[in-house]
Amino acid sequence: MSAIFNFQSLLTVILLLICTCAYLRAMTPSLLDKNKTGFLGIFWKCSRIGERKSPYVAVCCVIMALSILFSD
Repeated sequence: MSAIFNFQSLLTVILLLICTCAYLRAMTPSLLDKNKTGFLGIFWKCSRIGERKSPYVAVCCVIMALSILFSD
């Protein structure tokens, strides 16, 4: 089943996107800061979510990892 039709896979993809964008912005800020609008602005917005809500994102990542490990 693809990630679009499976809710748990969709949440995993979104969490990975947020974490990856936050990491990329921490390593090379100019890469994401120049694209704040348009289609590539989605990655800048994900990095801002990862920076500002990092404790919540971390808890969601742990919960998602446990649910993946212990699900059927």
